[in-house]
Amino acid sequence: MERKGDEVHVSEDEARSGSTPHIVRYVLIISLVLAILALSAIWITGALTSADETGGFNDTERAAQEAEMQE
Repeated sequence: MERKGDEVHVSEDEARSGSTPHIVRYVLIISLVLAILALSAIWITGALTSADETGGFNDTERAAQEAEMQE
């Protein structure tokens, strides 16, 4: 702390009453990555276990079957 006349000048660490180790940045980054991984796992497992609306055929097989039915 430094006095210049009536003014008092303090450093950032003195004003905050502590230091700033930037740990919050790492907590936020790790939390974001974990949230993305968790949501991706939920989405992927849901997509793999859900029933296919086309009856289990992909579009090419379905088109071939529809063509055979029209003949």
